[in-house]
Amino acid sequence: MTIATDDLETLTDRASAGVAFDGLRIDEEDGNYVLETPDNEWHDLDEAALREALEACEEYVTNWRYWQETVGGEGTARRAFLRWCEHAPIPDADEQTTTTDGLAVPARYDALRDGIDRQWGQLSITARFVDVDDPDGERVYDLWHVDDADSDLADLEVYDDPRDAREIATYDEDGRYRPLKTAPTLVSGWAFTGLSGAELVETVGFLYPATIANWHRELRGNLDVDHWTETAERQTGIYDVIDELPREAVDWMAEACCVDSQCLRRRKWEYDEDDDVDVDGGDGPFPCREPCSLVIAAARKWAILESEEEHTYELELTTSELNQLAELIDAVAEGRTDEIREADVYDGANRYRARYLRAKRVGEDGLEATQVDE
Repeated sequence: MTIATDDLETLTDRASAGVAFDGLRIDEEDGNYVLETPDNEWHDLDEAALREALEACEEYVTNWRYWQETVGGEGTARRAFLRWCEHAPIPDADEQTTTTDGLAVPARYDALRDGIDRQWGQLSITARFVDVDDPDGERVYDLWHVDDADSDLADLEVYDDPRDAREIATYDEDGRYRPLKTAPTLVSGWAFTGLSGAELVETVGFLYPATIANWHRELRGNLDVDHWTETAERQTGIYDVIDELPREAVDWMAEACCVDSQCLRRRKWEYDEDDDVDVDGGDGPFPCREPCSLVIAAARKWAILESEEEHTYELELTTSELNQLAELIDAVAEGRTDEIREADVYDGANRYRARYLRAKRVGEDGLEATQVDE
């Protein structure tokens, strides 16, 4: 590996103002330079000697060039995410300390030759050098579904335009529209290869909107969270009713919608600042800073339903039929109905079992029950 002349000239030009990045440090003292890496130190260097010494620090120099010249954007979510992709230390909000432990430059360069894999929700991301045999520090990124991580590229639909990710994110495996892009229903069978850093961030943004930005805000301790009450109170029009949803119903709503099986985001919002929702927020990789539009839409329906008066009904069922109703509700709630085969007649949610129960207990006007508290 050789260092490009332009890289040496650029770094030498910056040396007079001081350079400190990822273990590489250059300072000017009395007209000469001091060069330091974690393994070596050079003192009293003139400009020519500085250039010669930098040739011995190839990995640190090309690493500096990639992050400072190619990527740029100090303090941005884009830069932090790309550094996360290769286990590099991420600067804190003051740009002095680091928010995460990371690999030193030599260890990262060794790993990048083989490719560094990271998982972001249902995405598998690989950071690697463009040229493994003679790396000049330039990285590219590959992206695919975690279920396809061990697949041959020849078996996948390969893309290189980030805009193609919009179509991938729109429908699930069964062709149904995905209103919640962070639902764990992302279709598989595709790959993006050889993306630049900017293209990777753009592609992830189409697949999981706003997740990188919110992850970065949380990392820096400035994630702005809108709790349920403040979100509900600012709704207007047909959604104005959601602030009437009973307090306990917000817990039920969070249990229904805001758990790992339904969404990859980790709920950070509570009922209000002093009143936590009585449901775990989940273990998702990126934070949820406010109730999403899908939750707001569902809350409108639940607010209307919860306004109805409760009544006591008498319904004739055998013990097995009562248990079957519970199994049916559970299977629908967990999305298991498609997994239950026609021959699985011992499963209460079996299609024939459900049709038999309907034939026996449901009349032309609906479920045969008698209201007894009139």
